[in-house]
Amino acid sequence: MYSLPVIELARGIRSLLVATGIGAAAMLNMRGFHRRQAAGAAELNETLPVHSRWWRDHAQESGELLYVAIGDSAAQGIGASEPNRSYVGILADHLREATGRTVRVVNLSVSGATVELAVRDQLPRFTRLSPDLVTVAIGANDIARWNATVFEAGIRRLFAVLPRTTLVADLPCFHLPHAERKVAVANEIIRRVAAECDLAVVPLHATTKRAGIRSVATHVAQDLFHPNDRGYRSWAQAFLPSLTAQIADRFAPIVDPAPGVSEAAARL
Repeated sequence: MYSLPVIELARGIRSLLVATGIGAAAMLNMRGFHRRQAAGAAELNETLPVHSRWWRDHAQESGELLYVAIGDSAAQGIGASEPNRSYVGILADHLREATGRTVRVVNLSVSGATVELAVRDQLPRFTRLSPDLVTVAIGANDIARWNATVFEAGIRRLFAVLPRTTLVADLPCFHLPHAERKVAVANEIIRRVAAECDLAVVPLHATTKRAGIRSVATHVAQDLFHPNDRGYRSWAQAFLPSLTAQIADRFAPIVDPAPGVSEAAARL
């Protein structure tokens, strides 16, 4: 997930139009917004099984390093032009190029997953694996039906079994104030529990916030909800410093240290 559920986003935009006095004509344009969103959502819905199958097929490939991703539709790459253009695909490419090793990616993510569903469906599969790299980006879907107690209970169960080398992202910026208040609470929980479990937190919120409200027009797919290729590059940028530090500490030296950056990172 990248932004608000569309109904909340539309409500927020309508409120902004009223507050700024833009007027009735602009309000009528909301009908066009809904039509475009509905058409975009229908198109992206058709990609859900395609992306899921792509990740399942590629999980069968062998690799010297194992990268496991836990998450929701953002980890699946919904909204990207290709599944491997999600932040998971970009980070996997960076890991391959920076270490010179082959990488197997097991993407456990499920579109629509909440923290509670990730604990139920993804965690049992995760505990059977021995990954070299783990990324977690989960929780955006919890904002629509926000319950801080349920959220923290799920985060605690999830973080308790993750290796200390896991890279955990906080929630992205939702831009609209009423959602950001919930996100602030969620991110406080993520950071506090991560600190207790000695897990590194990736600053996804700060990275997406810097893009500003205009990123809704430049970083979001046609459903006005999920990231597009540019949006996923922004997500990968949030992970990249922590991943690069892990590569330097834990894996083989960077293959070509002169440029100081892999081709995958250079494309961001």
